Amino acid sequence: MEIKLKYKKNISKNENCFIIAEAGVNHNGSLKIAKQLVDIAVEAKADAVKFQTFIADEIILKKAPKAKYHIDTTGSDKTLSWYDLLKSQEISLKMHKELISYCNKKKIIFMSTPYDKKSVDLLDSLRVQIFKIASTDSNNHQLIEYIAKKKKPVILSTAMSNIQDITKSVKILKKYLKNNFVLMQCTGSYPAPIKDSNLAVIDLFKKKFKCLVGYSDHVIDDSSVLAALGIGISVYEKHITVNKKLPGPDHRASLDKVEFINLIKKIKNVEIAIGDGIKKIMPCEIKNVKKLKKFLVAKKDIQKGKKITSDQITAKRTGGLGLSASKYFEILNKKSWKKFKINQPITK
Repeated sequence: MEIKLKYKKNISKNENCFIIAEAGVNHNGSLKIAKQLVDIAVEAKADAVKFQTFIADEIILKKAPKAKYHIDTTGSDKTLSWYDLLKSQEISLKMHKELISYCNKKKIIFMSTPYDKKSVDLLDSLRVQIFKIASTDSNNHQLIEYIAKKKKPVILSTAMSNIQDITKSVKILKKYLKNNFVLMQCTGSYPAPIKDSNLAVIDLFKKKFKCLVGYSDHVIDDSSVLAALGIGISVYEKHITVNKKLPGPDHRASLDKVEFINLIKKIKNVEIAIGDGIKKIMPCEIKNVKKLKKFLVAKKDIQKGKKITSDQITAKRTGGLGLSASKYFEILNKKSWKKFKINQPITK
């Protein structure tokens, strides 16, 4: 399974984790801030930067109540309605084009999450390479099918869903895309408590759906992502901001520039530490083999032509002289090819 993207930043089990810097709505409607978010993603060496594309009138009723974290971060509905908040965060066609052009210049993949059909068509017309479906639409089968029919790779987040919900959504994706999609374990709270990360679901997705998996992270602590890397993920997503004190719902659950750069460094180090899964003598160990490993020596004098018995040989550190201790069974009960004195390394 492999999703091929430009700049050779592909998604597969055999590639390093594909890292998405989630700019989301943290641009606050400003092209200047949006470009600063792209710059952070580039400097941190993320593979993609992702925004959100929507038309407020298409996705929310004007009197729909805010989520608790929206109230905590932006005030009550009386202060600023959720509808008005979303209107202030819409990205115009012109802004889309400028951001895509800026990302191309910086050689980073532009991504965006469409929340409605018109936004899907807009992004498709702009030739985005891959679609991201938000957790809020993980059970929106009408939208999922509409996106899947575009025949482009899809990343689907799965917060606020149970396995029955996800199974139905995956069935749609497989129908149109086969295995050209990624399932993201995600917890829909901003920030999310580490105890609700439920990373074991990553293995469940792998076994049940036989697809690429990832982790969309809303935990402040970096323990969850490092654990997810150990389990095995192909995609990772994290919110970024230019300033956590800016007004808006997602800034407090985001990483600033320094934090994001440091996190990606940790991710790269963990990937290096995980290695290729082939058990072998590592380069830094080679010089220690002769000094620390044991080799076969005569435990007592051994006469030439006599059968070598267990009580005649033992393993000691010799500095690399003699046969490896692993040759024990190969020479046991064989006739000695020469005379060996006590503590003399057994050589072939």
